[in-house]
Amino acid sequence: MPEIGRTAFKKFGFVQSSVVTRWPEIAGERYAAISLPESIRFPAGKKSEGTLHLVVNGAHAVLMQHVTPEIITRVNRFFGYTAITKVKFRHGVVTPPKPVQVPRPPRPLKPVPVALGDGLRDIGDAELLAVLQSLASDIDAADDVAKKK
Repeated sequence: MPEIGRTAFKKFGFVQSSVVTRWPEIAGERYAAISLPESIRFPAGKKSEGTLHLVVNGAHAVLMQHVTPEIITRVNRFFGYTAITKVKFRHGVVTPPKPVQVPRPPRPLKPVPVALGDGLRDIGDAELLAVLQSLASDIDAADDVAKKK
């Protein structure tokens, strides 16, 4: 997306498309669910001390006004310098970002040896169990290789 959207993002005032794509990371999940960056406008000839324009769900505009200093701090921390000093709000409809689904690790192809697998049966987290089973299988395979030498 950064390569494809770069021209469009610059047209609408974004120096980096990552402000839009990483908004939940920058603002936090709570604020990203009710706001969306629209543009950043800098004073003529400058690339600092700009104004961030946000679209905000109508009912949440007052909340966002109260957390404006926090938003400014977070955006400036993302850029690494004082990129913005003001935030302006526009009422609009913001659809919350879809949660990113992390793929599950594949199940081990060969069964875990009984001696190594007994302690793993009580683990309730499926992802942690798969990782530990894989580790147990690797340890068992390393033992087999060591015995053959």
